[in-house]
Amino acid sequence: MNIALWIIAGVLGAVALAGGAQKLAQPKAKLAAGGYGWVDDFSDSGVKTIGALEVLAGLGLILPAALDIAPVLVPLAATGLVLLMIGAALTHLRRHESQAIVVNVVLLAVAAFVAWGRFGPHSF
Repeated sequence: MNIALWIIAGVLGAVALAGGAQKLAQPKAKLAAGGYGWVDDFSDSGVKTIGALEVLAGLGLILPAALDIAPVLVPLAATGLVLLMIGAALTHLRRHESQAIVVNVVLLAVAAFVAWGRFGPHSF
């Protein structure tokens, strides 16, 4: 189970890093034109904050355990990602974007699994 949690946390971390980096690197207008219509509901700094939180979650899922420095940060990062996905799902629900909600729920479930595994029976 430990290996499965490592793999899942690594993939989830990469997804969070990629999504967050995209939000940090691209201007809000380009994100909106690229299919991220939800950015219209947030300010520029709000979108950048969401991106930064995703990057931090991605790094927190991978680096602490890999470097063996404060591995308790892994389940905390997973919990933070759960909270981000709840917010994302609520935003997409309000905008009637059902396809995006499915992605949010899947990422939420995976992050919750990592948090459960690393807080509980398979902690470091």
